[in-house]
Amino acid sequence: MALPDHLCPSGQKARWLLERQGYEVDDRLFRTRAEVDAFKAEHGVTTTPQVWIEGKRVGGYTDLRERLTDWDPKATTYKAVIYLLAVAAATAVALSIGFLGTITWQTLGWFISVSMILLGMQKLRDIESFTTMFLNYDVLARKWVPYAYVYPWVETGAGVLMTGMLLTWLSAPAALFIATVGAISVFKAVYIDKRELKCACVGGNSNVPLGFVSLTENLMMMGMAIVMLIQINV
Repeated sequence: MALPDHLCPSGQKARWLLERQGYEVDDRLFRTRAEVDAFKAEHGVTTTPQVWIEGKRVGGYTDLRERLTDWDPKATTYKAVIYLLAVAAATAVALSIGFLGTITWQTLGWFISVSMILLGMQKLRDIESFTTMFLNYDVLARKWVPYAYVYPWVETGAGVLMTGMLLTWLSAPAALFIATVGAISVFKAVYIDKRELKCACVGGNSNVPLGFVSLTENLMMMGMAIVMLIQINV
């Protein structure tokens, strides 16, 4: 669609993908809403764009993307976690070099705390989807549903305080509590009950499997919280 008030983003992406794959594209634009409606009625479709390759209809942009690339919307993937942790690591290194002039053990602490902030924000982005997935396995949330809504706020808040090394007496126990419950929940669901579930660690509607990554996340949070509690008591 190339209407006066709308240039279809999916159509632009479909054309770009085809050209990137070496296809010569005959791009037929709809200039009016009447043309769009007539096309949908003629071909029995509900959306545009629609793509044909050598006379055979492929479908819309997502169908095209699935055909021409290795993208599978249902496939298990760790990409979301990898990207998030990479950003957290880069931020931790930048903080260390910028404020301390070198990489120290504090870099690891910042990596964990920044990861907590980013993970918490992913959950808060769509808290309803997160809570639905979280209730599949968290032992405390399944007994008290409000905990599922509280969890991402505690994770994010504790991460912010830990990054600034503020109010350790509050942030460390809070992080230790949710991480301990989380570790127990993941271990029970995956290694005892042998359930195959999606992880809510990067928010709802993710294809990240519940397992080693989720358990490691909770154990790292527990370790950092314990270290911080020891430090304030030394």
